[in-house]
Amino acid sequence: MNTPLATHPGAAPAGDSTRYRVLYAISFSHFLNDMIQSLILAIYPMLKGEFSLSFGQIGLITLTYQLTASLLQPLVGLYTDRYPKPHSLAFGMGSTLCGLLLLSVAPNFATVLVAAALVGTGSSVFHPESSRIARLASGGQPGLAQSIFQVGGNTGSAVGPLLAAAIVMPHGQGAIAWFGLAALVAIAVLWQIGTWYKTQHLGAARAKKPAAVLVSPVPPRTVAMAIGVLLVLIFSKYFYLTSLTSYYTFYLITRFGVSVQSAQVYLFIFLFAVAAGTLAGGPIGDRIGRKRVIWGSILGVAPFTLVMPYVGLTWTIILSFVIGLIIASAFSAILVFAQELMPGKVGAVSGMFFGFAFGMGGIGAAVLGALADRHGIVFVYHLCAYLPLLGLLTVLLPDIRQHRPTASASPC
Repeated sequence: MNTPLATHPGAAPAGDSTRYRVLYAISFSHFLNDMIQSLILAIYPMLKGEFSLSFGQIGLITLTYQLTASLLQPLVGLYTDRYPKPHSLAFGMGSTLCGLLLLSVAPNFATVLVAAALVGTGSSVFHPESSRIARLASGGQPGLAQSIFQVGGNTGSAVGPLLAAAIVMPHGQGAIAWFGLAALVAIAVLWQIGTWYKTQHLGAARAKKPAAVLVSPVPPRTVAMAIGVLLVLIFSKYFYLTSLTSYYTFYLITRFGVSVQSAQVYLFIFLFAVAAGTLAGGPIGDRIGRKRVIWGSILGVAPFTLVMPYVGLTWTIILSFVIGLIIASAFSAILVFAQELMPGKVGAVSGMFFGFAFGMGGIGAAVLGALADRHGIVFVYHLCAYLPLLGLLTVLLPDIRQHRPTASASPC
């Protein structure tokens, strides 16, 4: 019998040249997707005033969006490993478009939550499938491919607050609908990417029988332990990042008395650093090993997070830039490390890690919002400063560069 398609889309052959046009297209789509998502985060001050929300309710918006994405992403990845759906990316972006339009006319807090859930549903389809396509187009450089893919999203996240400050804040909630044009452009691009995926890979997979099933380079018990460690590191990274992406503007306004628009510019500076760090992390991991990148990214940021709550505005902006630059380099390395531990399961692994990251971000937003309501927003930054110390657990990760993957014959 034929081997399931899950065994085929794990990696592009090492001899293939990197398909940069596909990588840039999927990165551009990621830019548009995450620009829309960061728009929601950036208008939190407006929503807080419009609907008289508490910090806990602000956190609930993030929790709704990210929990929807986190619960669905592993399921989407697992399903599409076995039954690829080339044009699912375009349909997922359609859900994001519906959420965006609903948010522009939302009359109350409950409708805002429904809109956030629709955007989260679109994200649950986008991330595991687009990560798979990035790996297929990697040409044997998966770290570089993931970084190109990720930097699009992080750049979109950085641009979102600027566009919110320039368009939404002056013109009000209804101006959110204009960003539906970005979603329509993304749908068009993703449809073309789906066509490439269908013709270049699914057609080839059906035309010939795969010769082997990829096997992990380390024993199953080591795989389970390593995946657990990587998930703890994701928890550390995204709980801390949530404190900045969801509440950084409030922190700057509360502690330093800056205006809302100035705070959004400072948020852009931080998110720009995140984009730059993401681009660097993958190719560096390809060259020096992903474990070293994870060490430097998670634990290496701790001295800066520990200092930031005690400095003035100028140093806060500088340190936030350095923190974003360093901590962002981890995700591409973590994701590719996990994909190498579980070869042939790109969709499931990507869905698991993107989903867990979104889930931790959502839970973190809700928990930190409740803490901010009770103890103040400054307390949140004192507490979160210690999270990167969990990077010490990196010592437990196996050095998979010392192992060579083996292959077993495919069942017939």
